[in-house]
Amino acid sequence: MNLPNRLTLLRILLIPLCLVLVVLGLNVLAGVVFIIAALTDFLDGYIARRDKLVTNFGKFADPVADKILALCVMIVLIPYAGYPWWAVAIVAARELAVDGLRLVAVEQGIVIAAGKLGKVKTNLQFFSIISALFMLPHALTLTLCLLMGALTILSGAQYFMASRALFQQDVRGNRPGAE
Repeated sequence: MNLPNRLTLLRILLIPLCLVLVVLGLNVLAGVVFIIAALTDFLDGYIARRDKLVTNFGKFADPVADKILALCVMIVLIPYAGYPWWAVAIVAARELAVDGLRLVAVEQGIVIAAGKLGKVKTNLQFFSIISALFMLPHALTLTLCLLMGALTILSGAQYFMASRALFQQDVRGNRPGAE
């Protein structure tokens, strides 16, 4: 197993530790663990591209690890740090919808790459989580969540607009005018 994949696995292993620390009220320590986990996301991708170590495992596990990290921590922050539940609901709905879209696309041999808005959305997720974990002013966390929510909706819509041809088929899989 190469270094980028080990970093992805480390991120996955840090998730339960981060959650336990939040439940125990050790938010600052949880914040440090979360930042380390988030940095592994940057490092694994950077090293994989730089050293040409991109693997199928990494292509699958890296985005899954990111989603699990962000969603699990956001969910546990709802009761323990007043994280907005609606922000978590928007992110979870978008992730499920886009992942479903990607599954439909892959069945047709189409790969849907991550868009720039989605990457900005992920960074806003991480910053809003860090704001909540370090107990920064709630207005800051809320502002970050509002921006994140808007970008989450926009980036999800962007995926669906770019992929609308996938939905222009009849039940037999024929595109309109193909017969």
